[in-house]
Parts: sequence; structure tokens; C-alpha cells
Amino acid sequence: MTKTKEPTFRESVDLMFNRAVSLMDLPPGLEEKIRVCNATYTVRFGVRLRGQIHTFTGYRSVHSEHMEPVKGGIRYSTAVNQDEVEALAALMTYKCALVEAPFGGSKGGLCVDPREWDEHELERITRRFAYELAKRDLIHPSQNVPAPDMGTGEREMAWIADQYRRMNTTDINARACVTGKPVNAGGIQGRTEATGRGVQYALREFFRHPEDVKKAGLSGKLDGKRVVVQGLGNVGFHAAKFLSEEDGCKITAIIERDGGLMDENGLDVEDIRNWIVKHGGVDGYPSGKYIKDGSKYLEHDCDILIPAALEGVINLGNAENIKAPLIIEAANGPVTAGADAVLREKGAVIIPDMYANAGGVTVSYFEWVKNLSHIRFGRMGRRQEEARHELIVNELHKLDEHLGSSWSMSPDFKEKYLRGADELELVRSGLDDTMRTAYQSMREVWHERGDCEDLRTAAYLVSIDKVAASYRALGL
Repeated sequence: MTKTKEPTFRESVDLMFNRAVSLMDLPPGLEEKIRVCNATYTVRFGVRLRGQIHTFTGYRSVHSEHMEPVKGGIRYSTAVNQDEVEALAALMTYKCALVEAPFGGSKGGLCVDPREWDEHELERITRRFAYELAKRDLIHPSQNVPAPDMGTGEREMAWIADQYRRMNTTDINARACVTGKPVNAGGIQGRTEATGRGVQYALREFFRHPEDVKKAGLSGKLDGKRVVVQGLGNVGFHAAKFLSEEDGCKITAIIERDGGLMDENGLDVEDIRNWIVKHGGVDGYPSGKYIKDGSKYLEHDCDILIPAALEGVINLGNAENIKAPLIIEAANGPVTAGADAVLREKGAVIIPDMYANAGGVTVSYFEWVKNLSHIRFGRMGRRQEEARHELIVNELHKLDEHLGSSWSMSPDFKEKYLRGADELELVRSGLDDTMRTAYQSMREVWHERGDCEDLRTAAYLVSIDKVAASYRALGL
């Protein structure tokens, strides 16, 4: 691995896996079983569009079936290839194990640029792809459950779910064949924001531990921290929005495909997002300093860098120039194995992708459970919870009247305390608990093992150990 030989994404995942297992005492056969992908299906199908047949190539890779169903997104991109899909499937295995979601790892992709096709054309392409996968049980509530990824969203998941239901008319659990659906099509509140919200919860948990913050050369809390965000898609937008609006961070630079914006006083994330939706990019935005080569802002002086788009954006070509002391990988594989080594030598702390962007699969797990149970979260217990709280509030009212002016309830206490948790609040609570628990399991290994120098290795150690334990329990 040299500056002229950058490892591929697949090689980066393997290098990081090998670094972790070298610190473990696994039987060689089990180590190999965990590392390799079980199967990858390649499909080429034709769809008649615009007067001719267009052939599309798609993939669905299953990395590990130590738990079933297997879980992982489907991405639409012209850059999709087998190596990328298999690397992402491996990351999904480790990610699910780390956050204790009971799934194996899988991933899918279709070589298509969704911007080149009208909505009705994209629907026909998606439905045909779903048909090809579903007839081989590569979409199935109990075997393989896709979700959105780069280039896909709620709309595509609704099409896939409907296609599966048409093919399996008597499957009562058909809605659980895919997650990330619109709420009115069997989805769950909070799924769209989930990955970005998970990034926020990950940073909050990191800053709860002064010892960890000090390792990054930082101090204090999130309030006032300068943040650079690369990619203002679904993940980057929600992470930046929540951090700026709820935690007091300043988003000082935003990098998009057509350039970058920078303002040391802080950028208006919501306004920029609306501008991008309307104009297709950040070029022409009326405030902030615009540059055509937005990647230069990756090297901008900041406290926290959030790469939230493609893999490999931080590599051997720019790692030496990265100034951020804390990097949180909101995308999958944004830091190559070579760049990871350079950044660690510089003292930067990297919160790894398999943990940082696990909010999506966590809330997907909640959606899958909701679909299988056929009832929304909170429906059975919310009003009973409110009734029990009202008993306490009524007693406080009596105390309030008895004490007169010497004591009274806070003006909004009654309203806040009486309200039972709805589905969105329960989803956020479950996600927060997941991100806290997973981080604590990583940092325990990070701090207690002298041979574990960084959080990424700690994450791999925790997750691989859990996968190995599952295989042992199966008798393998």
C-alpha cells in the first residue's frame, strides 16, 4: 500500500478486518468463514423504455447468515459493482452485530442513474429488479430484507414492497419484506431521519466521555463546535440540521457535488437544502464563500468533519492535509485504509462507519418488528401511561392549592408530563439507547486493551466476537 496504490473499498474492509482478527484468538476456519461473502447474485434484465429494450445489471450479496433475515440497503448508482456490494454487505454484518440488531449482512445495487429516467420509468425498472430478486427469495420478510441506500428512498421501497405483495398475495407479513417505506405504506415514524439522527446521538455519546474528547484534542461539549459536512443528502442534511439546531454546533462548510460553501459564522442548513432541491446544487447560493472544487473544504480547519456521501473521499491523496481532530463517518467507507493509518498517526480520532451510521438499520429493525407485530408502537400503552401520570398531577394540584403562593407547578409541567410517548418518541428513545450501548461496548475495548489503538479496531473486535459467538452457537 503506497501513495500510488490506493486500496479499493473492498481491500480497505479486508485490511481493517485483518487488523482486528490479528488481535483475536479465532480458529483459522472460523476467521475465514466470517470474512468471506456467502453468495452474490448478479442479474441482468431488460425493460422496454422509450421505444427500445434497455438492459440493466443488478447485484444482491449475502455476506453472513449467522442470523436471519439478512439486512442491507439497495443503492442506485452507475458506479455499483460486485466488489463494492460485497464490501458493503460485510460492513452490514459487523454493523448489525455491533448494535445488536438480529440480522446478518446483505447489500444490493443496481447500475442506473436515477436522474436519467422519469418517475414512471424508474418505477418499471425498480419493479422488474424487485421481481428478479424476490423470485429467488432475495427479498423476503424472513430471509432478506432490503432498505434504502444511496440513490433510493421511500418511493422505491414502496414500489418494491408492492411488487413483493403482488407476487405473494397470501403472505400476511408481506410489508416486512423491506424497510424504509413511507409511513402510510407500513413505514415507521423517524425512519427518514434515522441515520442522521444516529450520527447526532453518536456524537452526543462521544462528548459524554471527557477522556475520549481529550484523545481528539478537544474539550467541552458539542455547543460551539465547528463542523464541516461533506454531502447534504438525507444523512448529511439531518445530521447537520440536528447538530446545529439542537446542540449548538456551527456548520462552517458544506460540500456538494458541484462545489462547496464556507462561512465561519455558520451556514443555514435548512435554507441550503431547499436551494439544492430547487437548483440542483450549491452553485449560486447567495451567502457563504463558494468554490468549484468543494473537496478542498475537507481540509478546512474545523473541530468535527462529517463525510456523509461516498466512500473513499478521504484517501492517501488528501489525508495529510485533513485538519479535523475528530472525524465521524456518516457514509460507508469514506476513509480508505491508507488514509485511516495516516490520520491515526496524526492523532485524529475516527468514529467508524459501522457504528456512526447504524441509525438507519436500527430504526429499520424497529420498522420490521412493527410490520411483523401489525401494530404501531405506543398504541396499546400510551393512554394508560397518560392516565397514571394524571393521578400524580391531580395530587400535585391539591398540594399546589394547599401551599398557595409558596409553591406552584411549573407552567408547562402538566402538559409535558401527561403526554404519553408516541411512536416517534419511542423510536428516538430506542435509537438513543442503541447508540449509547454500542459506543460503550466499543470504548470499553478501546480503553482496556493495550493492543487496540482506535475505535474502528474496537468496533471490529466487538462485532466479530459477536458473529463468532453466533456461529459457535449454531455448531459451526
